[in-house]
Amino acid sequence: MSNPTNNKAERPTMPAVLKGWKRKCPQCGSGPLLSGYLTVNDTCTVCSEEFHHHRADDGPAYLTILLVGHLMAPLLHMIFVRYRPEPLVLFTIFAVGCVGLSLYLLPRLKGAMIGFQWARLMHGFR
Repeated sequence: MSNPTNNKAERPTMPAVLKGWKRKCPQCGSGPLLSGYLTVNDTCTVCSEEFHHHRADDGPAYLTILLVGHLMAPLLHMIFVRYRPEPLVLFTIFAVGCVGLSLYLLPRLKGAMIGFQWARLMHGFR
């Protein structure tokens, strides 16, 4: 594996992660990174950067659970203590909120993770 410190100026991490968050190619920023909800394109349709060797695996799901749990648990506690809604109403609102937030975050976190791997020259990105 090549030394990533030699290419650090060529691949800044934050712009690549932000492009991945937008589900765009971390190199050019205009080609789509994902072809479906979570299916990663093999190559960028604009700049031909290869993505087939990424290793996002369970990382995006783990980060999604971590973020949704840390956002919803305190909010659930505050709403319950302050307003004391009916349990079924509370469950319905927070179940829909958790599912909606999870579905929103999952592909974006996958793109961000692939952008991070690309910027750090991990797992075959050269």
